Amino acid sequence: MDYNIATSSLRRGFSLIELLIVILIISIVYFLGFEGAEWDKPKPKALTPMNIKASIINSEFTNGNSTLLCTKKCKKCYLRSGSSTFKEYPSPVDLTNIKAYTIDAQDALVALEYGRYKDDKICLVMNFYNNGSSTQIILENEESAYFLPAFFGEPQSFASVDEAKDYWLRESQSASNSGDFY
Repeated sequence: MDYNIATSSLRRGFSLIELLIVILIISIVYFLGFEGAEWDKPKPKALTPMNIKASIINSEFTNGNSTLLCTKKCKKCYLRSGSSTFKEYPSPVDLTNIKAYTIDAQDALVALEYGRYKDDKICLVMNFYNNGSSTQIILENEESAYFLPAFFGEPQSFASVDEAKDYWLRESQSASNSGDFY
């Protein structure tokens, strides 16, 4: 057998059709595997009583002092940075049927009434400040009651509004007595 005949019968590469088919298969696998994947942006968490302060303060939509205002039984929220106009909060909101409370000068629990915004009853207004503080408030929904501190500490969850009130008063008392040591 002649050596030249044997090597000429061997193929030296892929035909154009075979290369196009391989590229098509790789493209289909790539688009099926990575369709809808967003590598650079994590999906925002829904705004809840336990993460409301951290979410607003760390939000890219706030710059310095800001105000959160919620309407429609706290299903829709608006955010205002500084003295600008309110804009719809762009992330999901999970504050449905929240009731807001504060404590008055006689240490009594008072349900907060805010009025109306765009003909909708306001259910929550919270202010956030440059120094990392916010409105100190107790929030309640069907599941739990939440104490949101003004300055330091993390939000706390309680079984009832009265337990959250007692915690608020204890924390206020310990903060006011912190200078007694000196």
